[in-house]
Amino acid sequence: MTRRCVLIRRIAKLYRCMRMHSIKSILLALITASFLSAGLSACSSNPEREVRTEAEYYDEAREAIDDDNMLIAEDRLKRLESEYPFGQYAEQAQLELIYVSFKMSDMEGVLAKSERFIRLHPQHPKVDYAYYMRGLATYELGFAFVERYLSDETEYRNPVPLQDSFAYFSELLRRFPDSEYNADARARMIYLRERLASYQINVAKYYMKRHAYLAAANRCEEVLIHYQKTPYVEDALAIMTEAYQLLEMDELAEKSLALLKLNYPDHPQLVDGQLKESGLADVDRRSFWNIISFGLID
Repeated sequence: MTRRCVLIRRIAKLYRCMRMHSIKSILLALITASFLSAGLSACSSNPEREVRTEAEYYDEAREAIDDDNMLIAEDRLKRLESEYPFGQYAEQAQLELIYVSFKMSDMEGVLAKSERFIRLHPQHPKVDYAYYMRGLATYELGFAFVERYLSDETEYRNPVPLQDSFAYFSELLRRFPDSEYNADARARMIYLRERLASYQINVAKYYMKRHAYLAAANRCEEVLIHYQKTPYVEDALAIMTEAYQLLEMDELAEKSLALLKLNYPDHPQLVDGQLKESGLADVDRRSFWNIISFGLID
């Protein structure tokens, strides 16, 4: 009786195993068939994914750029780079993508693609273009749309992107003295120096209004050291002289006044060889409401 029960149990277990194995096989077959069907339908419904040569991709991209269709150009260049990463057009496609991103006003993309190209192809004959576009993208980021078109106070903008742009253009000039992009880079650097000098002067004026005279003098010194030959040097000397006079640092005040009279004798604050007060320091210290509103109310 016991042997018979054992035999029945073994037969039932074997049946269950065979049944489960059969169900798994059927499910696997169904899943495989569905994937194959989806792949075939995708291939048949998307003719754009047909294989092209890298020359065809590049020609289509160039044609799209000429037609100012940057979305198509970007798609073809990305496919070219993805499908032919070591082809003869791959590096040129990376340079074209930098330009396409710039035309699409994607300055972060221009910056990333330029830095990537510089890192991967430091000896490329056209790598100077990547250096130039890196500086140009940072330059544009420093002049955001709202600040450029909706605000006249351009001297108060964040100076960090402008400083970075100046450094990138400077590196271009240093590494590639014969680059065709140097003329434009130099012109932009002159403008950047003036804007950075203007920023320092306005910060110095702010410190004068807050009676932080030493901080104001230090800002003016930055202009004298780093932004010579800009139209803001004379204002820097005038503010510095006034700040030192208010601090009763007579020797430094006399030196800065002498420089102002020697180099800018027609400055409006000079009267009979003496410095007329600008009135910046006459502004009272922060009011009670200014303090409790964290500077929102002045």
